[in-house]
Amino acid sequence: MNTESLDNGHQHESLHQCVANALEQYFLHLDGQPTNDLYQLVLSEVEVPLLEAVLAYTRNNQSKAAEMLGLNRGTLRKKLKQYNLL
Repeated sequence: MNTESLDNGHQHESLHQCVANALEQYFLHLDGQPTNDLYQLVLSEVEVPLLEAVLAYTRNNQSKAAEMLGLNRGTLRKKLKQYNLL
């Protein structure tokens, strides 16, 4: 499986394009309103579902999840605590 693509029925869209489209929609909804901490907002919006998906895939095996994410287990646990996922 190509790790850069998602299968949406017949349409294949890269993860990069999915994020770009979501950000474009976010800015359209802002309609000129100012926003702060966008970087942290985007990271948390991406990190939480990523952590949840990897944990589900590994059946909550934190060692396997950390390896899959390229993190050490301590860093993974810190992130899980940060997002109240523990």
